[in-house]
Amino acid sequence: MTRRPPVLHDAHRHLGVLPAYPFYGGPPVNPDTTARATIAELLADLDREGTERALVIPNYGVPDPGTSFALNELVVEAAQRDERVLAGLWTSPRPQDAVATEKALALAGERGVAALKLSFLLGGRVTDPACRPQLDAIFGAARAHGLVVHVHTSPGAASDLDEVGSLVDDYADDVAVHLVHMGGGMSGHIKLIGQRFFAWVAAGKRVYTDTSWAIGFAPRWFATEIERHGIGADRVLFASDQPWGDFDGEYARLAAATGDGELADLVFARNFEALHGL
Repeated sequence: MTRRPPVLHDAHRHLGVLPAYPFYGGPPVNPDTTARATIAELLADLDREGTERALVIPNYGVPDPGTSFALNELVVEAAQRDERVLAGLWTSPRPQDAVATEKALALAGERGVAALKLSFLLGGRVTDPACRPQLDAIFGAARAHGLVVHVHTSPGAASDLDEVGSLVDDYADDVAVHLVHMGGGMSGHIKLIGQRFFAWVAAGKRVYTDTSWAIGFAPRWFATEIERHGIGADRVLFASDQPWGDFDGEYARLAAATGDGELADLVFARNFEALHGL
């Protein structure tokens, strides 16, 4: 196992076990083999890893948003039981989830809540006018309570940076927007690192990202571009995305890209602390 830094925070991981599902027409499976059902299991993982603080979000992935909404109270309970945990609440842009999202946002002021999670993997689209009232409500709650909005990114379809990047344009003047997975794949990495991220930062947008799911070249390239541009070092965070990511693998890749100097200290600890006011 790669040697850990003195302080290590995880900016994005999940809690909760999902039901088996027949993805892509196959048999029902549970691919997230390290999913944790209980707070005690989560805390044991933090102890084992040496993770000092973690932002914890309801697990999701099966095409039933109700499963993830049902885990919101569990992540709030985890945050209120142990100060190492910050809670992220599951929300949805879909109009058919408006009531469930309203209920989730009612928890936004609870002690320990630090973020709102937004994903288009289970439906909805930034460009769909029917989603705009939910998006306005989600970002409005984040603004009112000083929360970060986590947005899933992956290449193509509704989660592509060509789509979700407009959320940065529309809302990130006064709300912190965390683009999870750094674009989520080859085209996403190139769009973010090569085109948009540094322009957003230079324009004063409150945009952040992490390197979970990143293809091997991307974290190293990102570190090189941060040095070249002279900005952005304070906007990148370590995230394991457990159980969909692999903690040791995610750590090793980012550690190799950042070395053991100031950039490593920022991405593994200080950026998390500054973003969440610790």
